[in-house]
Amino acid sequence: MMKMMNQASRSIGRRSMLALGGTVLVVSALPAHQAHARTDGAPGPTAPIQRLNQALLQGMREGPLTPFPQRYEKLEPVIDQTFDLPLILAESIGLLWSSLPSQQKSDLLAAFRRYTVSSYAANFNSYSGQRFEISPDVRHLSNGEAIVDTRIIPVQGSPNTLDYVMRAVNNDWRVVDVLADGSISRVAVQRSDFRQLLLSGGVPALVAGLRRKVANLSGGMMA
Repeated sequence: MMKMMNQASRSIGRRSMLALGGTVLVVSALPAHQAHARTDGAPGPTAPIQRLNQALLQGMREGPLTPFPQRYEKLEPVIDQTFDLPLILAESIGLLWSSLPSQQKSDLLAAFRRYTVSSYAANFNSYSGQRFEISPDVRHLSNGEAIVDTRIIPVQGSPNTLDYVMRAVNNDWRVVDVLADGSISRVAVQRSDFRQLLLSGGVPALVAGLRRKVANLSGGMMA
């Protein structure tokens, strides 16, 4: 997804948050509404983020005492259920995506999925009293998407902000972008990062680059 998250230490710092994005994305929102659940009974856009935060907090509490592959394995299904990874990858690749052969798309998605899970497992890996706070006021956009505002609050110091851009498909809300500090788009940063690899060596170079990132994030335990 980009030049991504650096290792978190005692708290999730600004540097790690900025690794979730890098280029300013201007978002115009309609007035906020409370949206934990819709009037038709379907879960609202905050429900997936609640599940994600719970899984991240568990991983942080387990910390370095739990081997990376085990933390990866626990996060993997949660990431799959929370993020629309095929859409995020397509947006990160850009116009080239539609012309790629199906096998190259499959190879990229597998590498990208592994990279995304590894990034969260590597960065949310220590606990010193932090807590997650989700705003009950969801910002609904004119294109049908919604933004769920989340803060990571340390015991001391200023909170960090992660805003999740959500899109509903068949009543199922999924993350389609992450905004660090409320404006820095992860997809935009990844698009820039991926373009360099694609220009240098095409899809094989990008797949290899993602695998190297996984190896680095996992301390060589995964590739």
